[in-house]
Amino acid sequence: MTTHFSLHRRQALLTGLAAAALGVTGAPALAQTTAPGRVLRVGHQKGWLSILKGRGTLEKRLAPLGVKVTWTEFNAGPVQLEALNVGSIDFGDVGEAPPIFAQAAGAPLVYAGATVPRPALEAVIVPKDSPIRSVADLKGKRVAYNKGSNVQYFLVKLLEKNGLKYGDVQSVFLAPADARAAFEKGAVDAWIIWDPFLAAAQKTLDARLLADATGVVNNRAYYFTSRDFATKNTDVLRIAIEEVNAIDTWASKNKAAAAAELSAVLGLDKSITELYLNRAQFGTAPVTREILAEQQGIADTFFDLKLIPKKLNLLHAAPVDLL
Repeated sequence: MTTHFSLHRRQALLTGLAAAALGVTGAPALAQTTAPGRVLRVGHQKGWLSILKGRGTLEKRLAPLGVKVTWTEFNAGPVQLEALNVGSIDFGDVGEAPPIFAQAAGAPLVYAGATVPRPALEAVIVPKDSPIRSVADLKGKRVAYNKGSNVQYFLVKLLEKNGLKYGDVQSVFLAPADARAAFEKGAVDAWIIWDPFLAAAQKTLDARLLADATGVVNNRAYYFTSRDFATKNTDVLRIAIEEVNAIDTWASKNKAAAAAELSAVLGLDKSITELYLNRAQFGTAPVTREILAEQQGIADTFFDLKLIPKKLNLLHAAPVDLL
């Protein structure tokens, strides 16, 4: 579900921005906090931000600051990042990998926040009666997944952990809907996918879970913005992350109610969202040096595999010289 606000400290003004973004007390207030007529343009996929939109709590929190909120729904994280790059949105949610590709392409992306690790929410699945019984059995097999997504990084690290190389499997790049169809028809041997698609495949296709990301990758989600917006609207971003975390906190304590609400948002049977939420971990907070180091590891892996054209320095150049 990459997340997702880096802040560049080249001036004293941005030092205050950095402290505020990390929740440091005593940070100097920015002049923009009282500027009227600001807008937070939120891009979102169906999920937590949809619930936040429905509650209207973000609008209530930002109203005293004179900030209006608009919402645009997207079907995937990479499309949201494209919208950010052309200046159409200011804030959105994405998985681990799409921001790396966006930053390699020069997008002015800043990481505003990240979820706690959620490794159980992505997995390799195979048909129930498949002869594939271990990760090692994937060698030479046709594996479907969404190119440039969090599961691509998961695949690389899962194969590595089991003594295989990325090139040892036949990668079949398919978006979730197309991958599900190929999986159902037997056109691919395995599918690497995230929730709620994962739970849906388990419930409706009787798919067998071969391996999830536990002990392999963290699978955080990220909330992102642009450098320009972050510079001028630290207060807005801080509130946005607080409100996302409030939804997380509520869901962690009310899983049945959250499953019902999420099933309505996603148009899925409640049994699917219950399976999804029962293995989820909850919590969203501003990024830290350690979290940015995780993203750096993904960037380095993709560069080594020649999946991105240049080496990135995420701790300094692209998102935060502040920690």
